[in-house]
Amino acid sequence: MSPFSGALAPAAGEISANVAHGTFTQMWLLIALPLAGAAILLLLGRRTNTWGHWVGVLMSAGSFAIAVSIFLAMRQESGGNRAFTQHLFQWISVGSFQVPFDLRIDQLSMVFVLLITGVGTLIHIYSVGYMSHDHERRRFFGYLNLFVAAMLLLVLADNYLLLYVGWEGVGLASYLLIGFWFYKETAAVAAKKAFVVNRVGDVGLSIAVMLMFVTFGSVTFEGVLGSAPKASQTSLTLIGLALLLAACGKSAQFPLQSWLLDAMEGPTPVSALIHAATMVTAGVYLIARSNAIFNAAPTAQTAVIVIGAITLIMGAIIGCAKDDIKKALAGSTMSQIGYMVLAAGLGPIGYVFAIFHLLTHGFFKATMFLGAGSVMHGMNDQVNMRRFGALRTVMVLTTITFFAGYLAILGIPPFAGFYSKDKIIESAFAHSTLVGLVTLVGAAITAFYMTRLVAMTFLGRARWPDDAHPHESPAMMMVPVSILAVLSAVSGFLLIHDNWIVNWLEPVVGFEEPVLGFNVNILQYGTLALVLVSAALGYVLYARRPVPEVAPVGSFLTQAARADLYGDEVNEAVFMRPGQYLTRLLVWFDNRVVDGAVNGTAALIGGLSGRARRTQNGFARSYALTMLGGAALVIAALVLVRL
Repeated sequence: MSPFSGALAPAAGEISANVAHGTFTQMWLLIALPLAGAAILLLLGRRTNTWGHWVGVLMSAGSFAIAVSIFLAMRQESGGNRAFTQHLFQWISVGSFQVPFDLRIDQLSMVFVLLITGVGTLIHIYSVGYMSHDHERRRFFGYLNLFVAAMLLLVLADNYLLLYVGWEGVGLASYLLIGFWFYKETAAVAAKKAFVVNRVGDVGLSIAVMLMFVTFGSVTFEGVLGSAPKASQTSLTLIGLALLLAACGKSAQFPLQSWLLDAMEGPTPVSALIHAATMVTAGVYLIARSNAIFNAAPTAQTAVIVIGAITLIMGAIIGCAKDDIKKALAGSTMSQIGYMVLAAGLGPIGYVFAIFHLLTHGFFKATMFLGAGSVMHGMNDQVNMRRFGALRTVMVLTTITFFAGYLAILGIPPFAGFYSKDKIIESAFAHSTLVGLVTLVGAAITAFYMTRLVAMTFLGRARWPDDAHPHESPAMMMVPVSILAVLSAVSGFLLIHDNWIVNWLEPVVGFEEPVLGFNVNILQYGTLALVLVSAALGYVLYARRPVPEVAPVGSFLTQAARADLYGDEVNEAVFMRPGQYLTRLLVWFDNRVVDGAVNGTAALIGGLSGRARRTQNGFARSYALTMLGGAALVIAALVLVRL
């Protein structure tokens, strides 16, 4: 049951009486601290170069500390009383369009806040070492703080319009971070591509917000989600599809997935932040938050499942063919977010597990991206895995931590993915055999391409360039990675122990136990066996055999995967070229028809007036002749009438 079908929470501006008032009135500081950090670093400029990075770290860490204190206070409350609203001011007041600037924290937003600030702070600390030689490090940390602040506003907003502000803030910050090294043409192009593709998705969210106001007369969560079960099926379906379009843009789901792989042009900590804790998780949050709409709109819910399933397989196939270590991980992110979106489309049997996997994925994917950054740090920024190999011998800690993330994403017990991804597979089979088989195929391909990645990077023989001198990264980078590696190992068990994650999220997103037509142990053991066989195949092909330094041509599917399954080509053929032709048609129509009509009318009037001016020559005889002619015409007309 949606939490908005009954009493929401304390009224705006009120705080539960049996909880320390001061703890929950600090909600606004969660956003204000990183936003203040961004303002200091970006407005004061180069004066902060020597110490600005520590401001960025402290602001993110301060936000995390406040998040922990609020979380501990929330745990003192019963499950139905853990939602709190803080009214800051009346934002928009135009007739019946009333939008307060309210922040809402409940079980769903709380797990996102902890993930964003916790993993975000570790990435900030890692960045101190990774970006130590960059002259614009202060600006980088300003953008990181802005990114964190925007994402926190997105998940803490108490209405869809305020969520939209955070949504656009995340888009802006990602543009700035992906294009941080804007003097590189590839980075500048990647940033513009991410910005444009995301604007397409943002159109969906803006349409959804407008439809909500038309349908419900409100854009607040309480006004929209509390009334959703009473709305017409058509309205809910349209709103759900518009929200799905928005989610596709932010979470890089088909058909708006093309920006994510190019986003690897940004510094590696950016990749970790986007892929683990912020931007790509926003679409999953939007669908889970809007559960009352999707539960009442089966068509939109089915569309969510289809999009998640397509992207799950697409991302996995792309990951199999990439030699760039970061792009291989980016394909993995597409696939894993596909798992989450698919789970969210399953309704009450999947919402909790979508968020569960989102949390564990945040830990193990951040581990692997930062591990990739450590590899690049030790290999002179080399990203081609065909030039790696045997790095386990010189980068021991990086290898150990990366393997923690690798085992987690494969779902090897007791690592985190075993608990979270297997729950999605179980829910998928409970929904339908076809959807379940898609998740199984995705798990098998994941095991193959991730084994390929670790084998080409850490195992086998060394294929290092002559000028490479690989070495372990400094403690400033490896301590955060080690913490994330531990979380990759234990977070799944900790979150599922005693059904904690289910009990925590159920009051917000609802929950129904998935029911299988067979013993769940058969599915678990079968999945594990399939994963191990696929991983063994990857090991034999890429660790036991020589890896050529130049990629072979490969099959048609291999070439397609290297070309991102021709996503850019499809976008160019379906959207860009027709758009160009449409633009040219509109320009021609404007010049020839619109301007032609206006200019033609002006020319006609001008020509007539020019000829009329010739009759005004100042000669009395001309005027007399004109009057005579007029009189003759009048007489002729009268004669004709009489006849």
